[in-house]
Amino acid sequence: MNTSWMHAADLAAGRGALGAGLVVAGVVVLALLIGMFVFGSRRVRNNKVRRPRPEEQPRMPEGGPVHEVREHREPDEMPRSDERLTPHELNEHGNSGSRTSASQERPRWDEGGSGAFGSGGPGGR
Repeated sequence: MNTSWMHAADLAAGRGALGAGLVVAGVVVLALLIGMFVFGSRRVRNNKVRRPRPEEQPRMPEGGPVHEVREHREPDEMPRSDERLTPHELNEHGNSGSRTSASQERPRWDEGGSGAFGSGGPGGR
């Protein structure tokens, strides 16, 4: 009898057992993942917030629907200080950031101006 064939058969049997063990471990992990998903979805479904009743629904204001207000605003002046101010210190000075402009005309670009960016030249046409 050839002993090299017996060693090869032992190795093949060991590899087959290892492969079968990996497949079984993969199936177990997959079953755990599916079980966790099912358990989690049931838990979420059971903890859902109930729908609001009709009397809890939002109501239209007494004066009718509220409409958008368009106005031109301009920035407030920055308070003068010798030291740097942080954002919360700016609010302590009563600075809200902007105020309604005296003129409500929309600003327009000058003819030949640059628009949103650039030098105002003809560009790279």
